[in-house]
Parts: sequence; structure tokens; C-alpha cells
Amino acid sequence: MNIFKNNNTNVNLAYIYTALQSFGRGIWMGNVLSLYIVLFSETSNGIFGLSSNELLGITAGVSGIAMTAIVFPAGFMADKFPRDRILRISAFAGIIAMLSLGIANSIIMIMIALFLWGAFQGLSRPAFESILADSLPTGFRSGTYSRIHLVRQLSMSAGPFLNVILFLLFGDKWDISVLKSVMYVGIGVSLLSTGVLFFFKDERSLGDESEAFFHADDSLPESDLKQQDHLAKKIAVLLVTSNVIIGMGAGMSIKFFPVFFRSLYHLQPVAVQIIMGITSIFTGLFALIAQKFSLKRGRAKMIFAVQLTATSCLIAIGFYPAIFLLIPLFIMRGALMNASQPLSRSILMDVVPKKHRGKWNSIETVAWGLFWNASAVIGGFLIGDNNFQRCFFITAGIYLIGSIPIIMLIPLVKNEMGSN
Repeated sequence: MNIFKNNNTNVNLAYIYTALQSFGRGIWMGNVLSLYIVLFSETSNGIFGLSSNELLGITAGVSGIAMTAIVFPAGFMADKFPRDRILRISAFAGIIAMLSLGIANSIIMIMIALFLWGAFQGLSRPAFESILADSLPTGFRSGTYSRIHLVRQLSMSAGPFLNVILFLLFGDKWDISVLKSVMYVGIGVSLLSTGVLFFFKDERSLGDESEAFFHADDSLPESDLKQQDHLAKKIAVLLVTSNVIIGMGAGMSIKFFPVFFRSLYHLQPVAVQIIMGITSIFTGLFALIAQKFSLKRGRAKMIFAVQLTATSCLIAIGFYPAIFLLIPLFIMRGALMNASQPLSRSILMDVVPKKHRGKWNSIETVAWGLFWNASAVIGGFLIGDNNFQRCFFITAGIYLIGSIPIIMLIPLVKNEMGSN
């Protein structure tokens, strides 16, 4: 399968940017950054009077605050100004953030770098998602979104797998100097990824074929247009509400899984990298499978099915199973929960008109920016001195609440290619 064949150039650039961005983050972010901050706190005998888990949650919250401060203005700018211009500006912000993280030698400097990284994400995401949606025909998006999701996850998995080699070279131990050496490699890749943002162009976007379902036919009576506009807004609100709630739950737990593996199961860096890498591979594959099933079963039904199954896996993890059960449960939880993202994105872009996509993409970014990172602060205090079970069960309850809007969405969402 040649994913670049017959694609709009903006779409091909989206594949490249996603691959490099995810590869870099897979190396330095996630489990490596989490343990780096935890060890930094432990070797300093606590910072600001906080436990290492509490400090980890707060550093995640810093990125969320920055993203929230930037993302709504960025969404409005993406609708008012050329989206390619916004991407170029955001690229400079990303470069500054990565350089800042590379020279950071204290928790305060790390927080500043993560604040800048959150600002970069908040500035770039609305314009990136909008120009991608504008470059794809309405009713045919989920396939491309699923393939981009697969590229994202394979690249994310490549990061931890490369880390296995790096840890074998630098030392298979949880040591600050070793973790920082690994992070330098990822920071270099992330710097390279920002350069791709300079090559997107608005002039490559499609015309009416990329317009929303309910805004493509102006020949309908005004009463029908108003009814369709109301339905489109209802679908978008339900979808984003679910994503916000799910994002709140996810942030409470995901950031702390590397600590969970280290503290309760005594796993070393190489083992954790392998688990994370395999999880990303299955996440991408499950997204493709979910998209194929959604063509017959419906996208909203598939979102509900995979999220409910993932929640069940998290509940099982909360009982601290034996390691041979824990690993497949962890992989299934991550792969299934994230398999819904391309379907969710395709629904939203199918019902939101082009002129408002920047604003709606900014709201979506908040769901996985502010609420994901802010809830990590809550997660840190819930876990405290390694009480992971309480945090996992509360997260599962939030996931179940987040599934309610999806149930309401099932009878409202059109199948792809505009058919009911």
C-alpha cells in the first residue's frame, strides 16, 4: 500500500510531519520524561515539598495551561488568516521549545520548556488539523485519518524501540544522566519535524468537495438548512463533550504508567520501552481495523465498542494482575482506547464547515491538552505514595461517563460517503 499515491501534497506532508513528530516524542517524551522528572525529584529529596508523583502531575499541567492559553486564539486565527502562515509561526515556537528543553538543568527550566512546548502544540494543532481536513474530500476522511494514526503509532513505537538500543548503549538503569542522553536524541528529531510545517500551502486545499455534509447543498429550503445546521452542531457538541471527559480520565493515569511499572513491578528501562513500543504498534493496527468495521457498523458504534472494551481492561489492571496478564491488558487498553481517535476526528470534520474548523479543532485540542494535562495534576495527588489502584478505578468511572454522549450520537451520525 503506497500511502502517498494520488494524495494531495498537504496530505503527504501531514504523513511526514506526523511520522517525525511522533518519532521524536516517542523518544524523549512519555516514559523517559516522566521518569526523568521523578528521579530529579527523588535525588533532590523533594521539590517544593511535593512528592515525585505530585511534581510529575504539575509539570504535565504546565503544558496544558500553555496550550489552553494559546489554542483558542490560534483556532480563531486559523479561520481568519492563512493556515499555512500560522503553521510557519508555530514552527518557530516549536524550535524554541526544544532548544529550551535541551539546555534545561533544573525543574524550573524544565517547566518553562514544557510551557513553551504546550504553546507550540496549541498554536500548531488547529491550523494543522484544519488544513488537513480542507485537503480531504468529505465522506472519505476516516481512511486517511486511520492511516495517519497508524503512521503516528508506528513512529511512536519506533521511539521506544530505538530507546532500547540507546539504553543498552548508555546503561539499562534509571539514571538522570542516562535519561538525559536519550532525550537529546529525541529532541533532535523533534526539531527536524518542525521544519516540515514550513511547506504546507493553503492553495493546495480542496474546494466544495471538502466542505461539510450539511453545508454542501445550498439549494435546500432555508428551514431544512437550519435543521441540518442544528443537527451538525448537536453532533459536534456531543462528540467534543465525550472527548473532553475521556481526556480528563486519560490524563489521570497515562502519565503514571511508567512509574507504575517501575514501582510495583520493578521493571527496568528496556522492558518498559518494549512494552510502550508494542502498545503503539497495536494502537495503529487497531485503528485501521476499527475503521474497516465502521464502514458497516457505523463510526459512533465502533467508538463506543472500543472505548468500553478498553475501560474493562483498565479495571482489570487496577487489581494488579500478574505480569503475564498485566502486559497484554495494558497493550489492549491503550490500543483500543486510542483506536477511536481517527473515527472521532472524521465525524467532526464531516459536520463542521470549513470556515469554523480552526475553532472546533482548538476545542478538540483542549480536550487532549488542558484536560489531559490538568487531570494529570489530580492523578498525581490521587496516587500519592503509589496508590495506583484508586486512580485507575476513578479513571475507569470517568471513561464510562464519557461514553454516554457517544451512545446519544449513534442515531445521529451518517455513514461515510453521505449515506445513512
